[in-house]
Amino acid sequence: MKTLQKSGGIAALYEAAAYIVGMIGFLTIVDVSSVADPVQQVALMADNLAFLYILHVFVYVVWGIFMVVLSLALYERLKAGSPAILQTATVFGIFWGCVIILSGMIHNVGMQTVVDLYGKDPTQAGTVWITINSVFRGLAGANEAIGGIWIFLLSWAALRTGEFSRALNYLGVVIGAAGIISIVPALAGLFITIFALGQIMWFIWLGIVLL
Repeated sequence: MKTLQKSGGIAALYEAAAYIVGMIGFLTIVDVSSVADPVQQVALMADNLAFLYILHVFVYVVWGIFMVVLSLALYERLKAGSPAILQTATVFGIFWGCVIILSGMIHNVGMQTVVDLYGKDPTQAGTVWITINSVFRGLAGANEAIGGIWIFLLSWAALRTGEFSRALNYLGVVIGAAGIISIVPALAGLFITIFALGQIMWFIWLGIVLL
């Protein structure tokens, strides 16, 4: 159990680090989302293909793997006090991890496909990218409801069992609620930001506690 808890702590710290690296990479180094024209988006990806590929592996694929580890570590830590809640939460946690892994793989394969197509037919590459990006955003990015449910249930269970500090658990409840609310399209932008920034703090705090 101690080994699993340490693995969970490392996983939580990785999750926070990946968020920070992702924000820096996607928002300040290569910001594809800032370009409105899908053909220009493909051109930007073509110019930064290797960087974006590695970044998506780091921020999505590996992130999802560590999420599965963290979900199992927290289940082991909290299951005695609230087994039903933890079983439900763990399903959402593992499912979330798998969705993020899948989204990263879809993005990278799709990105390579449209970059290859761009040299032959830029307009068609842009059209194909619209479809691929829609699938990618539907899995990871359009809202954070799955992750919100996981954090909310975990924090609720921890409050009931007295595990972790109450401040950490209340922070988790707030972050989880923000993720759930982000499913409302009109509120998605604001609450995704709250969820993402809050998660960085929550993951770091949680990682330290588990270690």
